[in-house]
Amino acid sequence: MLTVALGILAAIAVAAAAFLFLRLQKQVAAHRQLDDAHQQLAREHEDFKNRYRAVLDVEAEKARVLQTLESERAKIQADIAGALDEKQRVLNGLETEKQKARAQVEAEAQARRAELEVEQIRLEGIAAQIKVNQQELLDDLRDKRRQGEMDMAAFQTSIDRLRAEFNALDEEANLQSFGFYKPRYAFADSISYQRKLDEIRERQKQMIKNKSAAVCPVEWTVNGSRAEGRKSINQTLKLMLRAFNGECDAAIAKVKYNNVKVMEARIHKAYEAINGMAEVQACHIAGDYLYLKLEELFLAHEYQDKLQEEKEEQRRIREQMREEEIALRELERAMLDAEREEQRYAEALRKATEQAERAVGEKQKKLLWQIEELKRRLEEAHTNKERAIARAQMTRSGHVYIISNVGSFGEDVYKIGMTRRLDPMDRVKELGDASVPFAFDVHAIIYSEDAPTLENKLHKLFDGRRINLINQRKEFFRVTIDEIAQAVRENHGEIDITMAAEAAEYRKTLAMLRDGQQAPPIAAWAQSISAV
Repeated sequence: MLTVALGILAAIAVAAAAFLFLRLQKQVAAHRQLDDAHQQLAREHEDFKNRYRAVLDVEAEKARVLQTLESERAKIQADIAGALDEKQRVLNGLETEKQKARAQVEAEAQARRAELEVEQIRLEGIAAQIKVNQQELLDDLRDKRRQGEMDMAAFQTSIDRLRAEFNALDEEANLQSFGFYKPRYAFADSISYQRKLDEIRERQKQMIKNKSAAVCPVEWTVNGSRAEGRKSINQTLKLMLRAFNGECDAAIAKVKYNNVKVMEARIHKAYEAINGMAEVQACHIAGDYLYLKLEELFLAHEYQDKLQEEKEEQRRIREQMREEEIALRELERAMLDAEREEQRYAEALRKATEQAERAVGEKQKKLLWQIEELKRRLEEAHTNKERAIARAQMTRSGHVYIISNVGSFGEDVYKIGMTRRLDPMDRVKELGDASVPFAFDVHAIIYSEDAPTLENKLHKLFDGRRINLINQRKEFFRVTIDEIAQAVRENHGEIDITMAAEAAEYRKTLAMLRDGQQAPPIAAWAQSISAV
């Protein structure tokens, strides 16, 4: 406020000074005009004097003109004095206004300072109250934060516990992370497992009959009656056993190779949950009963595994019998063909001999040459017949084959198998049927008088390199062809072996895919082939 008033007074003073300066300039200009006029008059006076020197009284005229000029000068001086008086009067008025404005500004400033002091005192009180409130709020927030951290820790503990329980019970989440189940029993057949299962279940029934499966050590009364108390407790125990048996039966019915641990955890969880619900009544399921239920779970799983193993063994035996039957039919057919061929050549030799005895000259020579050729062929037919008979009598003779399928299984994966068929390629062609996208490449076919032993030796050498470590009937191994060749030489002898797989169809397919010639329906399949 004071600053604004001082600014106004300064503006007024500047304006008055400017006004006085302008007025003074006008008076100075008027004085100059008078001087110019005086000089003009002086020049005219000289002209008059020169012109009318003879007529006028120069001295008189001079006196008159000087008097006139003196009067004009006095007038101008009077005007200047008036202007100076006016200037002084204006300055005095401005000073008076300035003093008034200053007094008014100082009064207003004093009042404003008083108001500001009062406002400052009020604001300081508010600031002090805010500071007190802020401290109280900070203390409250610290308390809430500590409580929140405690609650968060409790929630996190609960979440971790629930997540651990969920992960243990989530069958789908455990499908990819199940551990290899180690059998607890070593029975030879499924019948033994069934007997053990019946024994376990009979022991469970006996515990239920003896009322030792679920117990309550506390004797309760209902409305002062012990009989009513026992009746209520018996009902609770029955409900607990019914619920626990239901959970166990569901787990046992669903148990498989990849969820044994999950089902075991479910039974434990059911045991703890049911006992927890009846904790107020001091009722609980016996630990021995839980142990029997877990034994039933493990036995049921191993029983199913044993049944599957027996099925696989029966399938293997049936396949072996079929293979031997095919080989036997081929041997019988070969024996029959060799016998017929021997008879045909023997009959042709007999006729040629008779004709040669009657023939002479060139015809006799030609017949003699035919006789020699027929004798040679008859010997070959007899040898083939003897070989077929020997093969039929040698039940362990056969061929061990080494084949690969790069397009289906990738590099350095080989199948080492055995067949007793006369033409082992028939078995290779069977393996390369519609079940695989590409035909097998043959690296070696090895005849052995004890083919099963040779095959078994090779399988044992590469047992730790099997593709399928569970099913021993799957005869695929991840090895190099050099390792196979070395093993065959050490256990059989020198052989002819093809080191590189031709994989013609597979490589032509890749070439077509690279050239963009594949058909649209196999686009997705092409990506999987390239990945292999």
